[in-house]
Amino acid sequence: MHKSRLTITFLLLTSLFIILAQSCETKKVKINNLRCEYMHNPIGIDAVSPRFTWNYEAISGHDFKQGSVQLLLSRNKEALSEKTSNDIWRSGIISTNEMFITPDSSCVLEPHTTYYWQVIVWDNNKKQKIVSPVSHFETAFMQPSAWQAKWISDNEAMDSPIAPMLRKSFEINNNKQIAKARLYISAAGYYDVSINGKPVDSSAFLAPGYTHYDKRNLYNIYDATSLVQSGKNVITSILGNGFYNAFAPVATWSFEKARWRNRASMISELHITYKDNTKDIIISDSTWKVSSSSSYVQNNIYSGDTYDANKEIEGWDKPAFDDSMWANAKIMNAPSNRLVAETEPVIRKIKNINPISLKSFGDTVFVYDFGVNMTGGCELKIKGEKNTRVEIQYGELLKPNGRLEMRNLDIYYKPLPGLAFQTDVLILDGKECVFTPRFSYKGFQYVEIRSSRPIKLDETNVTALNFHSDLKEVGHFSCSNDLLNQIWKAANRSYLSNVMSIPTDCPQREKNGWTADAHITMDLGLLNFDGIRFYEKWIEDMIDNQNSEGRISGIIPSSGWGYDDWIGPVWDAAMFIVPMALYDYYGDKQSINRIYSTCERYLAYLATREDTDGCVTYGIGDWVPYKTQTPTDYTTSCYYYLDNLYMAKFSEILGYDGSIYKAKAKKLKDLINNKYFDSRKNIYANGSQTSLAIALYLGIVPNGMEQKVADNLYQTVKRNNGYLDFGVLGSKTVLRMLSKYGYADMAYQMASKEDEPSWGAWIKKGFNTMPETWTLSPEFRDASINHMFLGDINAWMYNVLAGINFDPNNAGFKHIFIQPHFVEGLDWVKGDYNSVKGLIRSEWKRVGGSIQLEVEIPINTTATVLVGDKAISIEGGKHKFNF
Repeated sequence: MHKSRLTITFLLLTSLFIILAQSCETKKVKINNLRCEYMHNPIGIDAVSPRFTWNYEAISGHDFKQGSVQLLLSRNKEALSEKTSNDIWRSGIISTNEMFITPDSSCVLEPHTTYYWQVIVWDNNKKQKIVSPVSHFETAFMQPSAWQAKWISDNEAMDSPIAPMLRKSFEINNNKQIAKARLYISAAGYYDVSINGKPVDSSAFLAPGYTHYDKRNLYNIYDATSLVQSGKNVITSILGNGFYNAFAPVATWSFEKARWRNRASMISELHITYKDNTKDIIISDSTWKVSSSSSYVQNNIYSGDTYDANKEIEGWDKPAFDDSMWANAKIMNAPSNRLVAETEPVIRKIKNINPISLKSFGDTVFVYDFGVNMTGGCELKIKGEKNTRVEIQYGELLKPNGRLEMRNLDIYYKPLPGLAFQTDVLILDGKECVFTPRFSYKGFQYVEIRSSRPIKLDETNVTALNFHSDLKEVGHFSCSNDLLNQIWKAANRSYLSNVMSIPTDCPQREKNGWTADAHITMDLGLLNFDGIRFYEKWIEDMIDNQNSEGRISGIIPSSGWGYDDWIGPVWDAAMFIVPMALYDYYGDKQSINRIYSTCERYLAYLATREDTDGCVTYGIGDWVPYKTQTPTDYTTSCYYYLDNLYMAKFSEILGYDGSIYKAKAKKLKDLINNKYFDSRKNIYANGSQTSLAIALYLGIVPNGMEQKVADNLYQTVKRNNGYLDFGVLGSKTVLRMLSKYGYADMAYQMASKEDEPSWGAWIKKGFNTMPETWTLSPEFRDASINHMFLGDINAWMYNVLAGINFDPNNAGFKHIFIQPHFVEGLDWVKGDYNSVKGLIRSEWKRVGGSIQLEVEIPINTTATVLVGDKAISIEGGKHKFNF
């Protein structure tokens, strides 16, 4: 049947009649999108050799090919326009077609310095020279030892529930004119900082990012120029616990026992530069003042914030406040000896969302529906009788009676008096109050507000603040099947709900960095969002997470929980898959270089866990299958093979000898085929959809037998009436392998099902994010509806339906494969991806009896358009095809 289907496809392709090649005009391009460390004009660079990247934009013609490049750096912007200047550092003229360059060791960057930079490029014939615009970046401390400040906190005990409140008054000579001011600040766990009563960044939440606090701490940099004034000034900060000081054992993951636990603390330096080139530095030290009470009477990352408006200290964040009766701050030991600039996107409020409905149950219970599942918190504007207790609880589902349903979320929560799950508490003081929780986040669509006394609320009193790590959107997909469009949006919404300085599994029940959840969704993440800085940070967390045995835990970061055999190598494979994906998508070796020795130690550990046949078989595998469980010893063996295969590739990329890993991968491949492959029936393990797809996806199937295994996969799905029957590993591989081996129509049928089990069934049930399991239990036990790990169907839409794919032999989309599948049931598809090289676009539609395909690829790249047996090579630019 497969052969006849291909024959029909080839007959249709014989109608190809026109290819509009790129213009033959004179090539004229300009350079744009200049980035330093993948950021535009950043002010917090700690890298000794920053990475510089750029793109090209056509003025006329698209056939420009970069042949060489030179980087220029200077402290003086004007110097860059001079032909000769002693104020410029110049790289050599480097022969490369990569839009990427780093300075060598002869370029020594000074801390707290603004540098201007540009690149000069020549085409591959040296006939055209293009000079980029001037961009800039600013260095930070560069070295942890450069800090003058001390870590400080209040004088309360570690287990005190109140949040530390700190302030520092200082004066600026009225005769001094301020040129610029930079605030450098870190905390363990979170800070909420203001200068002269104004937040340094009103849209930022939960800073800095979460790490293994005893291994590495992150600091943030803010432009405070507009906040500092002549005369009296004050810096104020309230500190939150986060994962650093989990004083109550409310959760399963032992954060209350973390080796790093201590009283929340902070460190900061405010650098003020004047126009006469003099400088003042205001540091955190024992001269700061601390309050013995706090309006934040408790905060817990799993429960919420409790705020008592009666304990507000009026004017404490203003310069005129008299803090002479406050105690001096306490000097704290640094949580770690590594303090580095946070370059991942910060957690930021993305939008305000108003409720779409409100239902009241008398005058003490109100339930708000915000229409979409999200992460963040709520701003509550309220006035009520003094000492009224108002509880704000967040959830994903409603009970039949319209009240909040929490049973799908609080299964692991261990309640303590006054600490309900995902619940903020506000104690009113009789005045009008605007309350926004600062030190926790929740996953929710619905909010139930309960009060101890009657209150009046309507739709205007509550606004949802949707916040997460601020990843820039780079991809878009749409098609003629609106169900798929809704699935695509739901996957993206779940993904964004789970980027909170680490890639989490769910934003409510756990908030943990489960490793497989992250590696399964790498394509989803990187095709939709610019994620390199986000994942580079998490790779550093992986390095910090490795223990003395060489193991990593199932959640990263971890307080010590999760180094268990029941989790195992399929999850641990994140340390190989995540950096490999960053290399494939960005062509950047840095993550591979950083984690290489960690991977070495891990594989050395796995060697001690091998069975007598030389394989590793412990751990979990195809998690949350619908019905059929693929044997976990088989899936673990497959990922042990993948680890070694990728380690051999890492070695090749870095120029190391990876022969031992290559040999081990070959040995494991042979072992898996000998142990699990039935060559008579062409099936693996128990013949499940996952077992067949995994072998194809990882390249384990013996050469020449791939199509037979794929045919069996198709027959297995067909016998199941086109329904899925797999878990997380199958969700990554089955659609892809059906499509790769000629069964894209079947993959599309599976993807567009509307009844259980299917992605479409979730949409039909009204979910706008992706649940944790294919079907929810009637008791709502252990089933979040905002997980992302079954969402790779989103990336499949880009790769298969739109056909946008990287070339694994030309990393970073230097060469692109455009391989759309014109599946039966779709009339049109649109996909675009703003890659590190520039915009890639693939759109097709049915017009009469033909297919019209439009393709756009970046200047200075090449692509191959693959349709059936046709392979058409194209250059950068826009192209049209008719089939």
